[in-house]
Order: sequence, then C-alpha cells, then structure tokens
Amino acid sequence: MKFVDSLIIDVEGGTGGNGCCSFRREAYVPRGGPNGGNGGNGGSVILEGDDSKTTLLDLTYNAIYKGKRGIHGKGSDLQGRRGEDILLKVPVGTMVYDVETEELVADITKNGEQVVAAAGGRGGRGNASFVSSTHRAPREFTNGVPGEKKRLRLELKLIADVGIIGMPNAGKSTFISAVSAAKPKVADYPFTTLVPHLGVVRGELGDAFVLADMPGLVEGAHEGIGLGTRFLRHIERTRVLVHFVDSSDYDSSMIERYKMIRNELEKYGTDVSDKVELVAATKTDAAVPENLAEFEGFIQKEGKPFFKICSLTKDGVKDLLNAAEKVLAETEKANEEDLGDSEQ
Repeated sequence: MKFVDSLIIDVEGGTGGNGCCSFRREAYVPRGGPNGGNGGNGGSVILEGDDSKTTLLDLTYNAIYKGKRGIHGKGSDLQGRRGEDILLKVPVGTMVYDVETEELVADITKNGEQVVAAAGGRGGRGNASFVSSTHRAPREFTNGVPGEKKRLRLELKLIADVGIIGMPNAGKSTFISAVSAAKPKVADYPFTTLVPHLGVVRGELGDAFVLADMPGLVEGAHEGIGLGTRFLRHIERTRVLVHFVDSSDYDSSMIERYKMIRNELEKYGTDVSDKVELVAATKTDAAVPENLAEFEGFIQKEGKPFFKICSLTKDGVKDLLNAAEKVLAETEKANEEDLGDSEQ
C-alpha cells in the first residue's frame, strides 16, 4: 500500500433545502391556513479517526468532498429531509489545517473521534413558520443557506509508544519483524524502509504497546536530505525513542554515527531530542569488539540505558522490550500525577 501522509482536499457542506410557500385547500374548509414546510439542513463533511488506517491514501482519489443538499420543504407541513453527511475516515494522528489561515482546525488522536470539517447549510423556512397572531396568512419563505466551504491540509503524524530510530541498515526492520507481526522489507542496502511500520508487542507487564520502525536518518535530514523531515515528524508523537547503532560496521565509529543522529534530532526541534532514549547496539553476532566496547563506555558516561542485541538470534531482545515497557509505564504514571496536580 502506498504511504501518503500529507495532502490537500476541498470540503463543502451541502446547501440547505428551500422552504415552501403553500396554503391548505380542502373541500368544505373555507379558511385553509399556510402549510409550507421547512427545508432540510444540508449534509456536513465529517472526519473520523480510524486506528485501522495508517495512510491518507483513500482520500487521494477525490479532490472535492461535498455533503448532500437538504430536501426542499413541501405543502401539507412536510419538512424537507436533512442532506446525507459525508464521512471520511482518516488515521489516528491526523492533523487538520485550514490552508487559507494556516490555523490548526483539529488534531484527531482517538479512534472514533469525529470532527465536522465543513458544516452543512441551514434549511430555509416555509411560510407556515412565519405565522403570528397578527400575520395569519404569510407568503414569506426563505431559501436554504449554502454550506461551509474550506480547503484543508491533512498531515499525518503516526502515534506510537516507541519509535525506533537510527541510520539506514541499522537493523530496525529486522527487529520489528522479529518481535511483532509487522513485516517490513529487509535487505542489505540503504533505505529499504521507505515508510514507517507499526508493530504491536505485548511486554512482560502484560500491556500491549506500539513500536514504530522509522525510515533511516542521514546527515542533513532536518533539512530534508534523504527521507528528511517528512518522516522526522512521525517521531514527534512517540513517547520513547530506541536508538539503534550497527555494531558490525567496520568503516566508521559507532560514537560518531550516534552523535550524527542526535545532532539531527536537536536541529529538527519540536523537543524530539528531549524524549527518553534507550540505546541499542545491533547485529552483535558480527560486532567489531573494540568498537562495541568503546561505544558501550561512551553511552554509560552519557547515563543512558544500553543494550546489546541480535534480532536474528533474539539475544538481548527481551531485555530491551522489557526496559521499553517499564519506561512507558513510568512516563504514563508521571503524566497521570501531573494531570492530578493540575486538577487540584
């Protein structure tokens, strides 16, 4: 499936139905009164979060989404039916911006959460609704009002508990395929992962959490080099980062590669560099011993949790997952305490 995480769509609410001007006429009823019904409201365009979706691809097939027009009112006090709404399902994590004002209209973060993107117009009034004690036979009626019309930019920022970052070919895809049902492409060349992959893992504490395998980052990613800022933004919503560094690479220092990625996170901004980080040396079955020892000492001095893993043999994998789960539990508890303090 093609991964689409940003697009522009035009949305328009349906026009309300017109009110009706009508008078009651029946045999043997000499004074039939006004009985024109109101028109129905126009249908709205509604966005709904759907956690089964991971891409905006479904919305690329149409450029304009318009709610149905409300039905006109009729005689005999018949009210027009409301126009049908258009329901557009989007991935959880979709942010909605008004293109003209650049205003954030909505941030859809929950499954089933609904946002009215363009409200339908109000239906017109029939002449029966103008009756008063001094105006017994009104001939006034109103037409339906056009619905809202907007141009929206949708941007997807995937919501995951743990984001796996690192350079291309650091072993991210192999890891997520080993611990979850996700099956990303794995190959021995750069940028095999072109889109983020999500995998669900159940940890030692019994709670399931979501891993996101992010495409590899290279120097200059914050300026759009490589896969660039397009995928850096998906890291923003993760709660914990797991930084993978390939220990089998003979050509460059593990410390320098680690520092390069950290530098890109800091330059990107939006506080992604401040997230809790676990560091893992990968492919330890083919590690360069002196490089690995040097890197381990460096990370320990940095005061960050360090793990040695091999996804093929599963060595160290369970320890890393358990540590990630415990950090998630701690951050969730801290968030609940902060929320409790703010409410007092």
